[in-house]
Amino acid sequence: MPKVGMAEIRRPQLINATMQVIDQVGLQGASVALIGRAASVSPGIINHYFGGKDGLLEATMRSVLFDLSSGVRKQLAAAPEGDVVARLTAIIRANFDPSQTSPQTAKTWLAFWAQAMHHPELFRLQRVNEKRLLSYLRFELKKVLPKDQAIAVSLSLAALIDGFWLRGALSPGGVNEALATELILDYLRQQLPSNCFVKP
Repeated sequence: MPKVGMAEIRRPQLINATMQVIDQVGLQGASVALIGRAASVSPGIINHYFGGKDGLLEATMRSVLFDLSSGVRKQLAAAPEGDVVARLTAIIRANFDPSQTSPQTAKTWLAFWAQAMHHPELFRLQRVNEKRLLSYLRFELKKVLPKDQAIAVSLSLAALIDGFWLRGALSPGGVNEALATELILDYLRQQLPSNCFVKP
């Protein structure tokens, strides 16, 4: 974790450099020296503020997760409270926002997922993110579905979001946000009562 009192300009600078270097050489090749060079700071600065590469990756993922969470809240704020379909669509679209699907961010996500299996704090961050998505989905689904069905559909939606995102991130063309969103909404149309799709 960064030390208190760190100049605020350093944090985004180092996080951007971390994502840039992971994009170029992968997590294994992303040394503190390379990241420092990309950020035009000495490796000692990174070690001082973040305790090394693991701490910097953690801070980078916290930043990416914050952007995702902010994006979901922003999309939900624009969706009518009583329109469950619009609110679920907002959650889905936020997860496929370009800020989450750009090649640089996608490679950072993939590095994070791989490293989280061996790093307790990164694993905790992944679990928090997973639970947050499921909570958003369940909250809306329970408005129109019985509890058990809402839980099952939320798990399926989360799996579809992750699956389409992962397949896109690993394909040469990247994530097709529009197609992924439409296919997930097709599944949703099969699960929700038909009156959810009737506009007043």
